[in-house]
Amino acid sequence: MTTQHVEAAIEADPNLPIIRITRDFTATPAQLIKAHTDPELFAKWVGPDGMDTRIVAWDARDGGEWRYVAGRDGEEYGFRGCFHTISDDRIVQTFTFEGMPDDVSLESMRFEDLGDGRTRLHAQSLVDSIEARDAWLASGMEVGVDQGYAKLDALIASGTI
Repeated sequence: MTTQHVEAAIEADPNLPIIRITRDFTATPAQLIKAHTDPELFAKWVGPDGMDTRIVAWDARDGGEWRYVAGRDGEEYGFRGCFHTISDDRIVQTFTFEGMPDDVSLESMRFEDLGDGRTRLHAQSLVDSIEARDAWLASGMEVGVDQGYAKLDALIASGTI
């Protein structure tokens, strides 16, 4: 089965330190929740192409913590956070890039069932300031988002999820 590359819509709120991401998937909300909470699946798709992801800690439950390290060419980047809420159609968590430990975002992901096996992901990241938000956007995050979600599409199409 061939997958079609779909880019995520990434928008910055002009008045608030918020980034919003919207993306449609040919998957059910349950499949997307599993892809975001199962550590083995998550490591297969998260981030830009060419990065290897190693899960260090993963406790996908309300109040559980997570940490992973992504590496390429001898460089490693750590990320960590806490799961605040995991439900049938929503995940709320914190997210910290360990290279910028003072910049913590509060992320919420809502999985809208569009019917016919399709789901729209609505993600929102609230950061500490407009400057921090703009730094995230300037970091090239859209490459990791688009390439990661393309890998997720391929996993779904292959029947892995």
